[in-house]
Amino acid sequence: MGSSVVVIGNFDGVHPGHREVLAEAKRRHPELPLIVVTFWPHPVSVLRPDAAPMLLTSLDGRIEHLTAAGADDVQVVDFTSELAAWAPSRFVEEIVVPLDPTLVVVGENFRFGHGAAGSVETLTELAAGRFEVEGLTLVRFGDEETCSTRIREALAAGNVEHAAEHLGRPFCFRGVVTHGDRRGRELGFPTANLPVPPMLACPSDGVYAGWVTRRDGLDAHGEVPAEGGSERWPAAVSVGTNPTFDGLSRRVESYVLDRDDLELYDAPINVEFIARIRGQIRFTDIGELIEQMHDDVRQCRELLGLNHS
Repeated sequence: MGSSVVVIGNFDGVHPGHREVLAEAKRRHPELPLIVVTFWPHPVSVLRPDAAPMLLTSLDGRIEHLTAAGADDVQVVDFTSELAAWAPSRFVEEIVVPLDPTLVVVGENFRFGHGAAGSVETLTELAAGRFEVEGLTLVRFGDEETCSTRIREALAAGNVEHAAEHLGRPFCFRGVVTHGDRRGRELGFPTANLPVPPMLACPSDGVYAGWVTRRDGLDAHGEVPAEGGSERWPAAVSVGTNPTFDGLSRRVESYVLDRDDLELYDAPINVEFIARIRGQIRFTDIGELIEQMHDDVRQCRELLGLNHS
């Protein structure tokens, strides 16, 4: 018997299908450490850069989600063109066998080796007499198979509710708050601004109802809270380039409702997207913009189930 149980995959987003692979591995051998093997960067970004997918999480975020899903160790394999050229047998000998697995669990669509020649059947043949292999059927939501591509498509359409159905949780964008142009504060709606890196998926431009949480466990003023635990603040979240002021860079700007005392510069935060309010609009009159922002906040309260104030 080997000394571990291993799961292998890209695991972008760590959606319910991914979590089921980890859960099944844990159920089969709860006494053994669960090792997750994942790849960075995304294989498509190396093999076909022009078709590289927008990633649902950063690498740190992926590791956090995998750990929360039960991984005892996450092994990140540097995906290169050289690795992509390996025969399936070399992949097994150099990546899988050193982990000394009793069982390897993958999704039924798992492919590996040069030209994606390796399948679950190939892995089973190469494992004969050394470890077991199990390929799991894909998880479905309604009549749709859950996959990272479907989640990306939902985000691109601004349908954050559908993305959440397939993720099994609200889509979360994370980053470190940067200094903006402070126009929000001047208009009465101070925002915490996160730049959108080109490689990360984000909901389409528009305004959303959501929640903001500090990832470092500190409070609104950057201090250790007396009661412990992070606060979760309701927020109206704008995604886009701020066309009213001829903005160029794409940002996620979160106005925490009824709070102008937050000190979040340089703080790591999570922004959860709950529902879309509207698309991005270019205003020619600042008064109309402020009126719209008040209406956005009103709708945000309704969508988040908050009482009017």
